[in-house]
Amino acid sequence: MVVDAASLARDERADLADFLATLTPEQWGSPSLCDGWRVRDVVAHVFSYEDLGLPGLVGRFVSGGLNPDRINAIGIAGDATRTTGDLVQHARDHLEPRGLTALFGGRIALTDALIHHQDIRRPLGATREIPTERLRCALDFAPTAPPLRARKRVRGLELVATDIEWRSGKGPVVEGPAEALLMAIAGRPMAVDELKGSGQPMLAARLP
Repeated sequence: MVVDAASLARDERADLADFLATLTPEQWGSPSLCDGWRVRDVVAHVFSYEDLGLPGLVGRFVSGGLNPDRINAIGIAGDATRTTGDLVQHARDHLEPRGLTALFGGRIALTDALIHHQDIRRPLGATREIPTERLRCALDFAPTAPPLRARKRVRGLELVATDIEWRSGKGPVVEGPAEALLMAIAGRPMAVDELKGSGQPMLAARLP
């Protein structure tokens, strides 16, 4: 079956924008799962590459010294003066992946939006049911997704979702809910505690 990752990314971004519209000012300023980033910083990051053409993208990478953390920080700083209402509207105006996030058929946009959506929701205790097709597509891409740098994290492990049909890799098993697996692949330590299996301690040791 051909997966339309760009369409799944649009749906995920739309759901994210709808959720953001419900947040209070205090929630916008609260910590996310991304170290040092507030909710508003995460939102700024998700959409910070959409309006960059190739020259702008190259310029940002050069300005950031090819360091992913510094490159992302530049994008977040660029939205520092936007109001939360502006950020929600900016999200709604950029549901369609383009530029960097449209690569791999939109899988970068989908995986990034899904993970960061959970980075916001988890600390706020705002659970949701994620559509299976989005989770499966993101899980298929995440272990090798360039932005996640997850290859070493999951090397030599078999990852098995217990709530949807999905598995990947060979080795000691790490199993649990698909969302927790995705967040663990992305390097979120709290998600690893929700997993089990003989490979779980190995995965836990590889996270910061």
